Amino acid sequence: MTEKTSSAIRYRALTWLMLAAALAYLCRNAVGVAESTIRVDLGLTLEQSGWFMGAFFWSYALFQVPTGALSQRYGTRWTLSLFAIAWSIATLGIGIANGFWMLVVAQLLMGIAQAGIFPAACNSIGHWMPLSRRSTACGMLGAGMQIGAIVASGVTGYLLAPLGWRPVFIAFALPGIVWGVAFAIRFRNRPEHAPGVNASELKLISAGREQTVRVNDASAGHVDVPNENKGSLWALFRQPVIWFLCGQQICRSAGYMFFASWFPTFLQKTRGVSIEQSGYLQALVLGGTLAGSVCGGFLVDWVWQRTHSLRASRGGVGAIVLGTCGCLILTSWFVRSDTLAIGLIAMGAFFASLAGPCAFAATIDIGGKRVPQVFGFMNMSGNFSAALCPVVVGMIFTWTENWNLVLLLFAAIYIAGAVCWLFVNPQANHATD
Repeated sequence: MTEKTSSAIRYRALTWLMLAAALAYLCRNAVGVAESTIRVDLGLTLEQSGWFMGAFFWSYALFQVPTGALSQRYGTRWTLSLFAIAWSIATLGIGIANGFWMLVVAQLLMGIAQAGIFPAACNSIGHWMPLSRRSTACGMLGAGMQIGAIVASGVTGYLLAPLGWRPVFIAFALPGIVWGVAFAIRFRNRPEHAPGVNASELKLISAGREQTVRVNDASAGHVDVPNENKGSLWALFRQPVIWFLCGQQICRSAGYMFFASWFPTFLQKTRGVSIEQSGYLQALVLGGTLAGSVCGGFLVDWVWQRTHSLRASRGGVGAIVLGTCGCLILTSWFVRSDTLAIGLIAMGAFFASLAGPCAFAATIDIGGKRVPQVFGFMNMSGNFSAALCPVVVGMIFTWTENWNLVLLLFAAIYIAGAVCWLFVNPQANHATD
C-alpha cells in the first residue's frame, strides 16, 4: 500500500491541531502589541507591565507536566476542547480587566489553559503521522502557532486605534469557544478510531513504529533504537539528553518571548516607529518564524531520510540554525539602516524557528509512550525563561535606558542554545514505559 492509495484523514487531524495552535497564539500574542496602550490606559509602570506579560508563562510553565499527564490519561479530544474554552474565558478576562491584578489573574488562567496544548498535540502527531513525516507535521504545528502570532500582531495593531484594546480582546475570545465545541465532536485520539481512515492509511501511519531502526553514529557506535520503549519517568528526566534538550528550549523560548512581547516597544524606542507600524514589523519578524517552522520540518525530515541519523537530523540541524540566528542578530546591532536591521532580525527569527521541529521531533523520539510528559518537561523549562524575559528586559531598560543592549543579550542566548544542541543525541537515549 502506498501513500497515494491511502486515505488522508491524518492531514485533517493535523489541521485541527494547527488551528488550536493558531487560536492560542492569537490570544497570547495580542498582549505584546497592546502592551503600551494597556499600560497607559490603566496607569501601569514598565515593571508592572513586564510582570503582567510574564505572568502567563509562570502558570504555563508550571502546568506543562500536569496537563500533559491529563491529556495522556483522558486523550487529546476532550482535554484540548476544555483547554480551548478555558483560554478563551481568560482572554475575555483581559478585555474586562480594570487593573493590574485582574490582568495578572487572567494571564495566569490563560497560562494554565494553554499549558496542555502542545504536549497533547505532539502526542497526537506521534499517533497520527508516520516516522518519516513527523518533523514535517511538527513544523506545520509550529506554522499554526506563527499564523496566530502574525494575525495577532497585524490585526491587533490595526484595530487598537478605532476600537480600543477591550473590544479587541473580547472579540479574540470567541473563536476558541467555537473551535473547542467542534473539536470535541469531530476529532479522534487515534487513527484506528477515526471514521474514513482506510487500511492503507493505517499501515502507512504505523510504518516504522514497530520496527527497529539501525543507525550508525560515530560517537554512539552501532545501536538498535526501538520507537516504543520502556522505563520510569523519573529515570527519563535524569538523562543528560533531557537537560540539554531543556537548555536549548530555554534559549529559544527567551528569544521568542522578546519578539512576542517587548519587540514592538523596542522598535518604538530605538527606531522611532508608530504603534501601528511596530505591530506590522513584529508581524514581519514573526513571518520569518512562520517560514522557518514550515521549512524546518521539511529540512529535518530531509536530513533524516538521507542519513538515518537522529542525532544529525535533530541535534546537528538545531546547532547550525541557532548559531546562525545568533550571528544574524549580533550583526543587526551594528546596522544603522532600519530596513536592513529589521531584515536581519527577521532572518534570525527564521533560522531560530528552523530548530522548532527539531525539538518537537526529539521529544517524540526520546519520549516513546511518554511524549506528553517529556514535551511538558521541556516546555516547562523553556517557559520559565519566557516568564522571566519580559521582566528582565524591563529591568535592563530601567537600569541602563539603552534598548540596544537587548540585541547583544539575545544574540548570546541563541548561541548558547546552539551549544546545547550539540549534546542532544536522541538515538542513544530513548524513553520507555
